[in-house]
Amino acid sequence: MSPEPSENTKTPRNVVVGVAGGIAAYKACHLIREFTEGGDNVRVVPTPAALNFVGAATFEALSGNPVDTGVFSRVDEVQHVRVGKDADLIVIAPATADTIARIAAGRADDLLTATALVATCPVVLAPAMHTEMWENPATQDNVETLRRRGIVVLEPAHGRLTGTDTGPGRMLEAAQIAEMARTVLETGPFGLSLQGKKVVISAGGTQENIDPVRYIGNRSSGRQGFALADIAAHRGADVTVVAGDTDALDTPPGAEIVKVRSTRDMKKAVDRAAENADFVIMAAAVSDYRPENEADSKLKKGESDDALSTLRMVENPDILKGLVDKRNAGETSATIVGFAAETDKPLEYGKAKLERKGADLLMVNSVAGGSVFGELRNSGWLIRADGEVEEIADGPKHVVAARIWDGIEALTSNRQ
Repeated sequence: MSPEPSENTKTPRNVVVGVAGGIAAYKACHLIREFTEGGDNVRVVPTPAALNFVGAATFEALSGNPVDTGVFSRVDEVQHVRVGKDADLIVIAPATADTIARIAAGRADDLLTATALVATCPVVLAPAMHTEMWENPATQDNVETLRRRGIVVLEPAHGRLTGTDTGPGRMLEAAQIAEMARTVLETGPFGLSLQGKKVVISAGGTQENIDPVRYIGNRSSGRQGFALADIAAHRGADVTVVAGDTDALDTPPGAEIVKVRSTRDMKKAVDRAAENADFVIMAAAVSDYRPENEADSKLKKGESDDALSTLRMVENPDILKGLVDKRNAGETSATIVGFAAETDKPLEYGKAKLERKGADLLMVNSVAGGSVFGELRNSGWLIRADGEVEEIADGPKHVVAARIWDGIEALTSNRQ
């Protein structure tokens, strides 16, 4: 994933990349590159232990700035205070259990913790540790303390750890960390406004088989749906993603993924998950029609009864309308949000779709010329059932996701 450039490359942001002493320290090299290639000025502040994994020369070469670890380095510059005060953003990756504990305790016994303690800018931590360490009550208490203070602690990924171990505690990939950090810069710390809420999000395109080899699908990548899941999870929600064709994307940390292929499969999974959900967001680009008959073996072109020359199509079930019908019947009490991708008159058609489907809110965007699908940015309009329209300005899809969630939460708070 290519990094987003700084909005104002003439005045690059000062980004401190803190690196704690864990095997995932090598990934910090990629994170530094994400920010420098985006036009930011990066200062790397490792702990002494981190230099056992990656040498200072590597960090200096990648960032173009000096590397120090102790509070007594460059005392004449008072850098144990200056580095944090001058920072626009601090990202600590990996953040080990020890580093998290020392920051939570307000320690300042090395340059990294002193920098975090003096900072008034956003601070983002990307944990990396064994599962037992991450799930230990001491670590979880420290994470809760930091989040309560406004520090963003990202959910770690589930995957391969040191040795043969697998589980939650794996550090997110550099692109994921950079994306979330930029979102925090744009929107502010996430907070836990969705804590205790159950969220169901559909994402990606569905595929309808013609035969065992061919299918009908669309160009949706699922990026916007996954971004919505990412933001919801970091706001404290219990998130289930019903995902179509999204294999090219990294799994949103903290979310349960239910993989489906066809529109009918997606409907079953969404209906099942929505029964006790607080919010259902239909961000997937579902296939409205499917071939009437799916062949059991590969169809051959040029045969006398060439079934490929004319495909008879039948309509798929309407998942969004079905959810509204279930709510009207008392089978779910969820707030329901739809999506509409239009090539012409997006606002006009979006309003008509919202009225036709009966959802609470609809995000509509223009995909004229094939834009948005698979891209890193999005924009559009959030339309409420009462006719109010909010423009969602162009931005990275995680920022757009945060704006959409702001709109959803504002709608539900007004009802209470």
